[in-house]
Amino acid sequence: MLAKHKAHEPMQHNELKSFYTLSQLVLSTGQFHSPVLRHSKIPYYEVEILDAKTKKQIYVVDKVHPSSTLLDVKHRFHKACPEWYPSRVGLRQERSTSLDGPYLHDSIVIQNLAVSSIITLYFTDLGQQVSWTTVFLTEYSGPLIIYLLFYIRLASIYDIEESNKSIRHPVVHLACFCHCLHYVKCLLETLFVHKF
Repeated sequence: MLAKHKAHEPMQHNELKSFYTLSQLVLSTGQFHSPVLRHSKIPYYEVEILDAKTKKQIYVVDKVHPSSTLLDVKHRFHKACPEWYPSRVGLRQERSTSLDGPYLHDSIVIQNLAVSSIITLYFTDLGQQVSWTTVFLTEYSGPLIIYLLFYIRLASIYDIEESNKSIRHPVVHLACFCHCLHYVKCLLETLFVHKF
């Protein structure tokens, strides 16, 4: 029994030694506490929006993050001035009296426009805008409806004798099917595939 007891002594000594080294390592690294989060000094910008014609201040968008885009600024401007939704707002860096000048794209990052912490943009109301979805739905439904009006042979378009003929060549049916299939496909792509 004495031999068993002596065999455990070196193990306990090794365990104490490894515990001691572990504790020294912990003490040398410092206390266990959560790291202090330091706020980085991000320069926020102020975007001053002036009327392009009168140079009167319309609104100031404050605390704009440098990575924000011009579209983000337009959305914040829309919250303050609900009558001007983002697609209706045209912004420029220089004041221009003509309406032909280039407007800034929505994807431009604010930091790229900044010369100082205050960015001055000139506002132009572009008027009511029609969405691209509406444009393409109208563009594709027009030929579809017009072709079908000729296919069903309305009496207002054709003679009464021609409009009463029920027998048509099979190519006419095939052409109508292909035409309708093409434009229905375009309409469905506009609704469910394309992102504008």
